[in-house]
Amino acid sequence: MNAIYTWMLLTAAFLGIEALTAGLTTIWFAGGSVVALILTFAGAPVWLQAGAFAAVSLLLLLITRPLAVKYMKKGRGATSLDRMIGKEVLVTEQIDNLRGTGEVQLDGQFWMARSVNSDQIIEKGEVAMVRSIQGVKLIVGKRIA
Repeated sequence: MNAIYTWMLLTAAFLGIEALTAGLTTIWFAGGSVVALILTFAGAPVWLQAGAFAAVSLLLLLITRPLAVKYMKKGRGATSLDRMIGKEVLVTEQIDNLRGTGEVQLDGQFWMARSVNSDQIIEKGEVAMVRSIQGVKLIVGKRIA
């Protein structure tokens, strides 16, 4: 009877975590715990229940996760931030990663900026290129001629 409660509790916990995160993080383990619960009702020994839990969870993870991730990413398009990468910006405040300074102007808006190379200082008035975005900072590099 103790194993029944254990597998029921684990199933509920995995499903609860999945409902909170909605990121396909624990659904595979919920499937494994359901199989272990069924084996418990069939009278299987604990070692077989645990082995089935591990095997089914791993199998579900390896087989279905790549398909699920591909399906989930299908509708994701580029955002307005993604479109900033590769654009030229005007440096309005010297960019010095060691001092934590730097500002650029892009499309009339001012952004905090850092250099893609930590030892590279980009002077005010230079034109740089957006290489990536980290939070609210544009990571820029000197423009390639």
